[in-house]
Amino acid sequence: MTQPTSRRLFVTAPAALAAITAGLAPSLAHAQAGAGGANGAATRPLTIGIGGAVTSLDPHFYNASPNNSLSMHIFDRLVERDAQTRLIPGLALSWTPVSEKIWEFKLRPGVKWHDGRDFTADDVAFTVERTPNVPNSPGGFGGFVRSIQRTEIVDPLTVRFHTASPAPLLPTELGSVAVVSRHAGGNASTEDYNSGKAAIGTGPYKIASYSPGDRTELVRNDDWFGPKQPWSRVSYRFIGNDSARTAALLAGDVDLIDQVPTSDLARLRRESRVALAEVQGVRVIYLTLDRSRDGKPAFITDNAGQPLAKNPLNDLRVRQALSAAINREALCRQVMEGTAAPTGQWLPPGSYSYNPEVKPDPFNPDRAKALLAEAGFPQGFKLTLHGPNDRYPNDARTIQAIAQMWQRIGVGTQVEAMPWATFSVRNSRQEFDVRLGGWGSVTGEASYTLVNLIGTYDQAKRFGSTNYGRYTNPQLDALTERATSTLDDKERERLLQQGVKMSMDDLAFIPLFQLVNIWALKRGLAYEARADERTLAMSVTPGA
Repeated sequence: MTQPTSRRLFVTAPAALAAITAGLAPSLAHAQAGAGGANGAATRPLTIGIGGAVTSLDPHFYNASPNNSLSMHIFDRLVERDAQTRLIPGLALSWTPVSEKIWEFKLRPGVKWHDGRDFTADDVAFTVERTPNVPNSPGGFGGFVRSIQRTEIVDPLTVRFHTASPAPLLPTELGSVAVVSRHAGGNASTEDYNSGKAAIGTGPYKIASYSPGDRTELVRNDDWFGPKQPWSRVSYRFIGNDSARTAALLAGDVDLIDQVPTSDLARLRRESRVALAEVQGVRVIYLTLDRSRDGKPAFITDNAGQPLAKNPLNDLRVRQALSAAINREALCRQVMEGTAAPTGQWLPPGSYSYNPEVKPDPFNPDRAKALLAEAGFPQGFKLTLHGPNDRYPNDARTIQAIAQMWQRIGVGTQVEAMPWATFSVRNSRQEFDVRLGGWGSVTGEASYTLVNLIGTYDQAKRFGSTNYGRYTNPQLDALTERATSTLDDKERERLLQQGVKMSMDDLAFIPLFQLVNIWALKRGLAYEARADERTLAMSVTPGA
């Protein structure tokens, strides 16, 4: 299993920025040359089968990988990331700290929206205004703009972000925020984006049609500032059933699939008509434990089925017992069939701010039973474990396996798996006590998780936007704030590593394993495998 090397993405001086830009330029130029050269050879449509459902065309509505993958076809960001999560220019050609609390971004000239109007700094200012204020968002992007106190438009192609404190991670964070237009989105709702009315971007493809839960049809934007795309049209189809996704590829109905079923891998590796692309990912699969209730949990009872007066998940010993009862090696070997690695944190080894002291909890059912008894549950209790059945590789199988492990320590566990479209809405409302989740650290560093997934939920501070379990730890929040305003890379890494240990010692969530990202595609095509697991038509090129 390959692992990413340690990389620092954080620019703290103009000279450092120039070095990063210079270092990335050759790979970007190579990618542009490759795609441009392929254009004459492939003008046919491309059909992609994805395993996770897209729930909205509004790029600020829900921070979920399928939504973000589709969004990247339609909208651009000021800063983009390459396949290894390194920063590269997007709508901004450069970003420079002009003082400790001011970042200046120089925008790319000549960029047009899909309707032909000019992209300007005013659209950037509108994007920053809109991002944290999308009504009914189940988990948005406010955390990525939380450090911005004021947006200053210097001229149509220059914008300055004023921050309340030093914000060395701002370029990294803005790599997750799609830029939308003021003229199309000023009075637009999420429904206006879903209808296509407001889904006007600057990206390589334009919306032709969107059918929720089915497919999105895209047409090439020949005026895109980036490399000419080889595909005239892209059909982006949701195929949630694993067997159906593989069958569609083998039948020639689709050109590429993601979330390749582990049960089909051996067959696909032998299949002469198919090629595979794989890379170590940055997604952790984990369990969220509800902390929003002090008493009467919704799906936890005593062994007689009677409600409990107190939420046992608020007791660290119970959380430790549930973690110790999980055999992560068995999950990776038998359920994931070698396509995942056990983990005790959320970043893969070698990442910036990965903490080598934080190990996966060892499988120890005897310790688990002792902890439950110490917490006042010598006979255990009953709970329901919820999860999606069409979002992550082997998600339903994973929760079934965990349920069996918990049964052995006296925690009677029922399983309820459901489609992602249903699960994600209920999850955002804190309807579940224990549920399976997945989180991709696309920034390649720890603060992305500390701010958004673990940080105390606070809309005003733009913390905890996806903290569905409502975990709270003021000491950890303070440490996160300190780390994200620290300019020195080494000191910031030390503080982030401290945050990783503090949160995992407290089991803010229970990490299970890190995924390897795998795509399967027709022989004759090539795919640049991405650590952030984004499935992009822009990463597909005709092979030699």
